[in-house]
Amino acid sequence: MLTKDNVIKTISKFPENFTLDELIDKLIFMDKVERGLEQSLSNNVYSQEEAKNRLSKN
Repeated sequence: MLTKDNVIKTISKFPENFTLDELIDKLIFMDKVERGLEQSLSNNVYSQEEAKNRLSKN
């Protein structure tokens, strides 16, 4: 989950002028990274072999 502090730190690193799309893209990226880290820490991940099997079924 994103924290207000992390969002504020990220926005402070942006240039003086930026688009809303750039901000949204960055926030989505940050959210996905945070979710991935949380899943990894809770051992909610697939092994490489499991991932290959799941992908080959599609």
